[in-house]
Amino acid sequence: MVIKFVRYFIQFILLVVVQVLLVNNIQLGGLINPYIYILLILSLPFDTPGWLLLVVAFALGLSVDVFMNTMGMNAAASLVMAFARPTLLKIMSPRDGYEFETSPIIPHMGLQWFATYAGILILIHHSVLFIIEAGRFSEMLFTFAKVFLSAALSLILIIIIQYLFSGTTRK
Repeated sequence: MVIKFVRYFIQFILLVVVQVLLVNNIQLGGLINPYIYILLILSLPFDTPGWLLLVVAFALGLSVDVFMNTMGMNAAASLVMAFARPTLLKIMSPRDGYEFETSPIIPHMGLQWFATYAGILILIHHSVLFIIEAGRFSEMLFTFAKVFLSAALSLILIIIIQYLFSGTTRK
C-alpha cells in the first residue's frame, strides 16, 4: 500500500513538472493547449474512494494553477472531471465488473476502451477549463474549437505516455 502511495505521489510530481515546464509551452495558434497532468486522475485504480479522488484532483489542479497563475481554473476543471469519473466508469463497466485493484489504463483495459473513457473525461475537463477561461459567450465558437483540438492532442499525448511508461503505471 505504501509503495502504491509513493508511486502515485512521484507520478503526481512528475506530471505537474512536465505540464508546467514542457507542455505549457505547446500553444499552437492559441487554439491547441494540451493538458497531460490529468493522466493521474484517469489512471487511479477503479476502487479509489470518491472523496480521495476529489482530494487528489483538487490538489493536482491547484498545483498546476499555482505555477500557471490561473486562479483555480485547473482545480475546478479537475474537480468536475473527477466528479464525473465514477459515473462514467459505471456506464462503461463490463458485465462482470472491474477486477479488484486494477486501474483504467491501456494494459488492463485495451486501447479502444481507454480512448473512449479518457476522451470523454478529457472533453469534460477541457470544456470546463476553456469555458471558464473565455468568461463570455461571445467567443463560444473559438472556445469549442479550442476544446476539441486541445482534447484531441491531450488524448494523443496521454496514449503515447501510456505506451511509453505502461510498466510504471500498472496497478
